[in-house]
Amino acid sequence: MARLAMSARGRLTMLVVFFLPLLHCVLLEGAEGAPWFWRWPPIGGGGGEDPYCLSWRVMVEANNAKGWRRVPAPCIGYVRGYMAWGQYYRDVGSVADQVAAYAAQIVPTADGLDAWVFDVDDTCLSNQPYYQAKQFGAYDPVAFKMWASRGVCPGIPAMQWLFQTLRGRGFRVFLVTGRDEETLASSTVANLAAAGFFGYDRLIMRSASYRGQSSVAFKSAVRRQLVAEGYRLRGNMGDQWSDLQGECVGDRVFKVPNPMYFVP
Repeated sequence: MARLAMSARGRLTMLVVFFLPLLHCVLLEGAEGAPWFWRWPPIGGGGGEDPYCLSWRVMVEANNAKGWRRVPAPCIGYVRGYMAWGQYYRDVGSVADQVAAYAAQIVPTADGLDAWVFDVDDTCLSNQPYYQAKQFGAYDPVAFKMWASRGVCPGIPAMQWLFQTLRGRGFRVFLVTGRDEETLASSTVANLAAAGFFGYDRLIMRSASYRGQSSVAFKSAVRRQLVAEGYRLRGNMGDQWSDLQGECVGDRVFKVPNPMYFVP
């Protein structure tokens, strides 16, 4: 009988241990209007911010988090550390290694029409100093244009290496950016050269005819024109999913990490 009683108590303990967390989740979901794991950490910060922010960053890179205007307040320190303390550069380096390994399997043809498309901002040139200074706040087109016009964006080393590696293997390289052609062309060309990006086939910027169009629409039109000219787009590089979506995206796309901002 004692063994039976112990067994009953054990089963009861197991039921409590199993169902109590589920009940806690249900109560939180009803009280807050969202599942417990989505509400963590509580508004205002608190413990567990790094696991939450890591999950948020993964959602951003997987394109599951869309339309966000700024880094969540509890994650500003996390994003600052990610960008500045080495992990970001390790991640970008890993992307560059994967691209180089893929490109090594392709033998460019003698007609010179095998091509790659690179985005510019936070693919070739880093805007980390600008966004860090503004606490990773919402995109401000006027302030960003002032920053970009200075032509002081540092180059991203792994991308500069990849850019020159692809050129050395005989690929044509096109840089496609949403920067305004009329106001930022000269500063962008000078900035790219200073950062080690020279020898590209064409820098294509947003002209007046594309103003007001989404990034997907603009970059799709550019790639469509390149394909019409006979180029085979072997790869497409960008830090935003909007760089990599739409028409004529290329044989493969490669996403460079960027938890600082979102471009629809």
